[in-house]
Amino acid sequence: MQKATFAGGCFWCMVTPFEELPGIHGIVSGYTGGHVKNPTYEQVKTGNTGHYEVVEITFDPELFPYERLLELYWPQIDPTDADGQFHDRGSQYRTAIFYHNEQQQEQALQTKADVAASGRFGDKPIVTEILPADVFYPAEEYHQDYHKKNKKHYKEDREKSGRDEFIDEHWQQS
Repeated sequence: MQKATFAGGCFWCMVTPFEELPGIHGIVSGYTGGHVKNPTYEQVKTGNTGHYEVVEITFDPELFPYERLLELYWPQIDPTDADGQFHDRGSQYRTAIFYHNEQQQEQALQTKADVAASGRFGDKPIVTEILPADVFYPAEEYHQDYHKKNKKHYKEDREKSGRDEFIDEHWQQS
């Protein structure tokens, strides 16, 4: 088993693209990249801890290669937004790929270059960071599988975020 860690704005919206796929053995919402040990959601949401909201995915690379995870990751985000994602603003909502080994780093850097070269964002730079994995802190239990536990609120939040419209406009193109 290997780990993959992705920051793509609100971690609630980053679970569903990866769940229930063969070779994916777990998805945990949490925090990484900051300077506070064992941060709480209340601390992270201030934007003062340095943490990103992330999902940590446990996967079997023989059944679901890391490249496929990257292929699923990029179309979930606006990689040109350095100040958050969609209606979620602040440093805790920045995008990043946290690599766990040299191969993941190389693949992440290559896919970032591919996204930049695609021209789908015009002359806007791709600001998604490629960073070494750091200590991961699982988020509080009520954040885990939020889309299942709080279906109505999740659906309303996702609809008003603008994420789906952005995905349709920028990523559904051939």
